[in-house]
Amino acid sequence: MSSLDEMPASQPGAQAPETRAQATEPRAQATDLAPSRATHPTAELTAVLEAGGPDLAQLLESTERRLLEIAEGHGETLARHAVQTLGAGGKRVRPIMLFLSAGCSGGYELVRAATAVELVHMATLIHDDVLDQAELRRGRPTVFVSGGRGSATATGDLLFSRAYAELSRTRSVEAVRELSSACWALARGELMQRGDAWASTVTAERYLLRCEHKTARLFEASCRLGALAGGSESSEAMARFGARVGLAFQILDDVLDVSGPAERTGKTRGADLLDGTITLPFILARDRDPELRDLDLRVQVGDPGKVDAICDRIAASGALDTAREKALRYVTEAKRALEDVPLRGGQRRALELVADGVVERYA
Repeated sequence: MSSLDEMPASQPGAQAPETRAQATEPRAQATDLAPSRATHPTAELTAVLEAGGPDLAQLLESTERRLLEIAEGHGETLARHAVQTLGAGGKRVRPIMLFLSAGCSGGYELVRAATAVELVHMATLIHDDVLDQAELRRGRPTVFVSGGRGSATATGDLLFSRAYAELSRTRSVEAVRELSSACWALARGELMQRGDAWASTVTAERYLLRCEHKTARLFEASCRLGALAGGSESSEAMARFGARVGLAFQILDDVLDVSGPAERTGKTRGADLLDGTITLPFILARDRDPELRDLDLRVQVGDPGKVDAICDRIAASGALDTAREKALRYVTEAKRALEDVPLRGGQRRALELVADGVVERYA
């Protein structure tokens, strides 16, 4: 039994006693739908956990248990859909970045903050699937498909509300303000994406601003929340690290949407094109290929065969390589942001592995 498991459960509203990497979390019921990322890590995650040390693995496991308890705790129907989302996979990159930014030190408040960040992320995935009418998420049916629009919307709303309830228990006004700001940016980014749908005038600059809002801001908040909880004086540098990693993450996700295949991405190739989302690979390819520049996506994407052909044409233009290079520059900038931050060796190495892992996933 680990030192985390030996600690008594904390009482609601009570402050947890300060010990390094403690996790006095309530127990959750086991389920086959939500395997722990700490006990079933990928090779990539294993390297991060080894560099981060045993405290990181314990904090991640505690967060997984807390997520499951929240997912199961609000009625059978909502529990089924919330657990479905929790069990769909994901490496818990944002919680890991939060823990490492704190130096894995800060008590159970770290677990609450990481849980809140991941709940927000899960909620946005569900709401995105509603807006996109998506059938698959990480190779599994979405809540939108299995439960319908109403259930999916309610499940996303539940997760959003529980995120703030969880974070409020840290009694940190600054933390709640930071996550609120990130959620405002998420909403603004989503509105930008909807407003730009199918538009032939979207520039690379406009795309990157949307990515900053919709993706990078939550990565940034994860690192800032961790630094604040851990008492670091380098919260701005850690936030810059998170923002740059987030931008690289989104660009490479958009590259993968074009390159596929579905067996690797867990979604239909060209899914962004199908819902009118204009991404960097298409913007770059459009500037190089006159036929793509004159393309009316609304007409073309009605035929799945034509979507594959458009993706092939984007790839043939060299746009995917250019987009990857831009993402690599953001990863380099992320690592540079850590240069003047006082980090212990394992902490620095783990953060660099997280940044590198974003790129390696798409190699």
